[in-house]
Amino acid sequence: MARARRLGVLTSGGDCPGLNAVIRGVYKSAGQLGYDCIGFQRGYEGLVDPVSYVPLNSRNTAGILSQGGTILGSTNKGRFVAIKGVNERQELDVELLAAVRVTCEQLDLAGLICIGGDGSLAIAQQFHEYGIPVIGVPKTIDNDLSATAYSFGFDSAVACATDALDRLHTTAAAHDRVMVLEVMGRHAGWIALHAGIAGSGDVILIPEIPWTFEHVCDKILDRQRNGKNFTLVVVAEGANLPGGTFVTSERRSKMQQARLGGIGNMVAAEIEQRLGRETRCVVLGHLQRGGAPTAFDRVLATQFGAHAVRLAHQGRFGQMICFHPPRVSSVAIADAVSRLSTVDPSSDAVQAARALGVSFGDSGRAPSPFTITVDESVNEELEVVCAN
Repeated sequence: MARARRLGVLTSGGDCPGLNAVIRGVYKSAGQLGYDCIGFQRGYEGLVDPVSYVPLNSRNTAGILSQGGTILGSTNKGRFVAIKGVNERQELDVELLAAVRVTCEQLDLAGLICIGGDGSLAIAQQFHEYGIPVIGVPKTIDNDLSATAYSFGFDSAVACATDALDRLHTTAAAHDRVMVLEVMGRHAGWIALHAGIAGSGDVILIPEIPWTFEHVCDKILDRQRNGKNFTLVVVAEGANLPGGTFVTSERRSKMQQARLGGIGNMVAAEIEQRLGRETRCVVLGHLQRGGAPTAFDRVLATQFGAHAVRLAHQGRFGQMICFHPPRVSSVAIADAVSRLSTVDPSSDAVQAARALGVSFGDSGRAPSPFTITVDESVNEELEVVCAN
């Protein structure tokens, strides 16, 4: 029987810069090995009734390297949910898995390349366990997958947040204001940390380092005593309030993660009340997901796409692409989605920021390194819902 010479690819979960670069990398490198490529639309939903896909060719992949979003569309809703909270696995319906396998067999797929974050890759892992030939490509602007040093989209998100800080710096200085910038980062403060350093932030609040309003205000007053009448505060959306509560913009069912958002406005309001200083908040939100990928993300995403095709060609299914500079390699998907990558409070980046005088809202003494396992069910008991 002739070997199948067709590969499928899909994008799942939230969009981010670099998805199209992966798709292009898959299509072009697959062609070099003699494979046809099809792209499934609407994420995993495109695999089942109604099956929705498009053949990838030189026309519909032309010029997409620099485009944000995804030409295939994506979704983080629907029939495919494999994670509740963070670490609690939910088994997919067997009939759903069977339908996916039928689709792959009818389309004569040699392999299915799934591009997504931890939740999407948890689905891919169940595909693998069911006998569906899959390769995972990590996608998360939060950069919170422990198996890879960087994922594409992160650098673009940091660039967006850094540009925002550059712009806020001038208006803050002009009006002697405290400006609070809320950025993405559910359980990991990578975007806030990197953007805060690159954008000359004065206070950085992240989930990994407990903080207090007293220490934040002390930093603002210290700057004021030194003739700096403005302050830039960067806060990750998942940074818990003092006391351990976290802020959500919407209550959701137990089957879904809480939608975060609102901590920036709460921080700004508290600072203004305590210090009587004019304070404003800017929430970047989905601006961090949109727009063209940076050069770094274009290169990384292209390498991920090409390496995914190489693994499929070698029959090494159940693997996720990973990047440990300077090498692109792979790891079992099951190992990749088992633990989050969070900021080490004693890391070189945090120490460098402290050496520059940046406050993390704490006493300034770096605690010993630690790793955390987040249980969303516990957090749900301590959440603060911020009204729109």
